[in-house]
Amino acid sequence: MSLPIRVGPASVTINRDDRVLVTNVDGTIDALGDEGFFARDTRFVSRYEVLLNGQRPTLLNSSSTRFFAARYEFTNPALIDTDGPIPREHISLRLDRSIAGGVHEDYDLVNYARREVALTLEIRIDTDFADVFDVKAHELMRRGRMNSRWYRTRSELRTTYANDGFRRELVVAAERAGSPPQFANGRLSFDLRLEPKEAWHVCLKWLPLTRSSRRPTTLGCNAISEDLARFAPPRLPAVEIRTPNTIVRTAWSQAVRDMESLRLEDPLAERGVFVPAAGIPWFLTLFGRDALIVGMHSIGGFPELAAGALRRLADMQAIAADPQRDMEPGKILHEMRHGELAQLGLLPHSPYYGTHDATPLFLITLSYLYHWTADRSVIERYLPHAEAALRWIDRFGDRDRDGFQEYATRSSQGYYNQGWKDAGDAVPEADGTLAALPLALCELQGYVYDAKLRMAEMYEVVGRPSDARRLRRQAKELFTRFNDAYWWEEEGTYYFGLNGAKQPIRTVSSNAGHLLQSGIVPVERAGRVIKRLLREDMWSGWGIRTLSSDHVAYNPFSYHTGSVWPHDNSIIAGGMRRYGFPAEAAQVAQGMFEAAACFQATRLPELFSGLARDAGAFPVQYLGANVPQAWAAASIFRFIAVLGGLDARTDIDGTRLYIDPALPAWLPELTVHNLRVGRGAVDLRLSNDGAQVLRDNSGFEIVHGPAPERRGSPRGTGPVSHQIGRPV
Repeated sequence: MSLPIRVGPASVTINRDDRVLVTNVDGTIDALGDEGFFARDTRFVSRYEVLLNGQRPTLLNSSSTRFFAARYEFTNPALIDTDGPIPREHISLRLDRSIAGGVHEDYDLVNYARREVALTLEIRIDTDFADVFDVKAHELMRRGRMNSRWYRTRSELRTTYANDGFRRELVVAAERAGSPPQFANGRLSFDLRLEPKEAWHVCLKWLPLTRSSRRPTTLGCNAISEDLARFAPPRLPAVEIRTPNTIVRTAWSQAVRDMESLRLEDPLAERGVFVPAAGIPWFLTLFGRDALIVGMHSIGGFPELAAGALRRLADMQAIAADPQRDMEPGKILHEMRHGELAQLGLLPHSPYYGTHDATPLFLITLSYLYHWTADRSVIERYLPHAEAALRWIDRFGDRDRDGFQEYATRSSQGYYNQGWKDAGDAVPEADGTLAALPLALCELQGYVYDAKLRMAEMYEVVGRPSDARRLRRQAKELFTRFNDAYWWEEEGTYYFGLNGAKQPIRTVSSNAGHLLQSGIVPVERAGRVIKRLLREDMWSGWGIRTLSSDHVAYNPFSYHTGSVWPHDNSIIAGGMRRYGFPAEAAQVAQGMFEAAACFQATRLPELFSGLARDAGAFPVQYLGANVPQAWAAASIFRFIAVLGGLDARTDIDGTRLYIDPALPAWLPELTVHNLRVGRGAVDLRLSNDGAQVLRDNSGFEIVHGPAPERRGSPRGTGPVSHQIGRPV
């Protein structure tokens, strides 16, 4: 593409932890828009503008320079001071912003006119302390009391907000000012006179105060040029790839930067424990499902993300029942929020537990972390949490005791849909009507099947073989029961799910592709499922749609009924490869990388439109997509693992790294540096001629070939690719 595709309105966004600043390209913030400075789910700055002698400066260029810093370059329009006209484009105004615990601003003016000029710099910074849910819905409501006060001796403006037990405060402090700051009519102002070539500077700090009066730290002046090495927390260990394919290499590098920017360190939790935020700007918080899937997909590059997700989610695993929060003992949370609506109980997100898949995904992610690290203490540490999750699956996850997982909200404000497609209209019947609760989606059954086989392995590690046999027996029974009830012979795929009447939802969707990754599909059916996923109504040319374009509810611009999601496609590609269909997995990966090449910064957004690709097409944005988004970034890592055939196994027989490359023509060679395995790392050079180990201090045995099936799988224990024969 000669013109990269932008996602969302033109804006400049910087972030760090749960702080994010979103502005228009000229640095302004509109109180009625989506912009603002947000921290802990509260908008601390809702309006911003800067004026020179009463006029807005002329924007030249602006851009984020790092994920935590941005620069705006301005010049002056035609102005008048006490000595007469100031011609346009003779004054330089540079605004640098960086974000850490608060925002640090550097204002630098230089006079390039040939005479002394008199200028007044005015800065308006307003706050509404709006909850992030209100901002996103464009439904602003003042619920509490707000008060502002200017402290002249300290050169700072303090604005406080209080509603019952909820308190927030914003401090705007001027430092190193070239002339004294004043405050009047809601604006900070500075009067200055500049000789030709003279420079002037002031720093402003935006300090959000949440649970305590302690002022957060900011970066220093000129932080825009700071090296990341000076950051705390430190950068994650570099995992790099080299390949002749520029698009793949660039997409990988961008995904690494995105994961760096999306790391959260909860100030209320243990230091050094990081989780991936779901996405920017709306989801800078802990999501159970998102954190676990990102942890799995990033496991060979950033196992810290899986470890952090398990730590935080285990800490907040439900130990009691609360219907209003869809909470039951053993359940893993869906979403944690810290804003006014959650803290005062106006929304159930403190945290909210309305997700059905996070609990089995917790067990699967625990298995991933153990297999890739060979650290038995991981199992020992989380075994009580894993067993509580198993009890929830069998007791609360199966509401009617029919052997299948189903969900239905018990909350007056709960989510209607609680699978990964959680939009209210995400699960339509064949005629387009909303499927009735409770819903037993197909992929939930696959997740539980996979979780029980993996938990059986972990029971063997801790010396509990009878429990391992019990879970394998349960998995085998689920395998048979599921394939009897969910198989859709006419379409050659699986039903979307069972509705509240336990009748099949006859809707072709991408959910069936997740079953391939779970391994619950019999070998003889896998080829038909894959072929159905790649038919024209499901395959857009860029990726697999969430819903068939032949369906009456199909909408390519919707959230879950016809759009394309990168993480959905990476899961499906992994399942294709598992069943011995490398060409089909490569087709899906190619579509995603080619889409990434069209988007700005070679960055995959959260999702994009399901419009069909033609000779002149480009991927069309979904309005409101998060960019960057953790699922989308981690999908890049997953695609590389799938194409390289990379899998780690730790069991009672030893530790092994399996390498089975099946690289397509568009990716003829791939070198992976610092693949994180065991207590060390491995460097690999992959091609279709095989794999070469360049460095290995992992302590794992390197096995050239596909990983075997899990013990106790009804499909056998040999590699599936040796059982299935030629792909369709």
